[in-house]
Amino acid sequence: MIEYAYYPGCSLKGTSKAYENSLLEIFKVLNIKLKEIPNWNCCGATAYFGIDKNIALLISARNLDIAKECGFRSMVVPCAGCFLSLKRCNEYVKEDKIGEMLEKAGIDYNGEVEVIHPIEIIINEIGLQEISKRVKIPLHDWKVACYYGCQLVRPYSNFDNPYDPQSLDLIMNALGAETIDYSLKTRCCGGSLTGTIEEVGLRLVYILLKEIKNKGANVIVTVCPLCHFNLEVYQKKMKSKFQEEFNIPVLHFTQAIGYAFGIDPKKLGFNTLIFSPIRK
Repeated sequence: MIEYAYYPGCSLKGTSKAYENSLLEIFKVLNIKLKEIPNWNCCGATAYFGIDKNIALLISARNLDIAKECGFRSMVVPCAGCFLSLKRCNEYVKEDKIGEMLEKAGIDYNGEVEVIHPIEIIINEIGLQEISKRVKIPLHDWKVACYYGCQLVRPYSNFDNPYDPQSLDLIMNALGAETIDYSLKTRCCGGSLTGTIEEVGLRLVYILLKEIKNKGANVIVTVCPLCHFNLEVYQKKMKSKFQEEFNIPVLHFTQAIGYAFGIDPKKLGFNTLIFSPIRK
């Protein structure tokens, strides 16, 4: 069994608990063990970097240092926002931009821990052929829009094309689903603007949903808790705001994999979905 350090981040312990549950379930099937690092703290998220860059980097570095002290050299980070924050911290450490700050904070970390996303493990360690072998319920009637968002594949990630990523599409294809080709797969969903400047945030969500609908998708899969929230929850506001109705199921990509593997949908958090992809 392969074992990795695991950093869940705040969202996977709260509003996106279904993301964590489904991740752990599919990794059991794939014989991958995740060990949650002890006493972890918020990564600072992407917004905090604009408020106090130094503190944002330090609190990310603390999490990486914990993984190092636990004896790990790789840490799995499923949330796209956390993934970006921790990857960015590593880049700053390796370029020796925050060494003095780390020393003052008593953090002895020199970039030893690699930050990896579950998709990287599936693609590079498990392999698409093995994923296909595990499928019990082929997703033949799913036309999937793979939404990567703006934080997973750039600027620091190196496991996929930053402008036209394909890894998630390949995984969905391995499950038997058809994936649609659309140009907005890395366009911002609005992020926290839906809760701060709602008019702008809703417009950005609408642009994505409109394009996905026009391309004929009947399911959306995501890699980011906030993207998932925006694309799912705000569909109900689209009718009054833009005179257009959307009823497209939005899943964490791990939920789609788990369903295809034949895992009980309740264990995957399907009961939390506003729109179900299961056709009755």
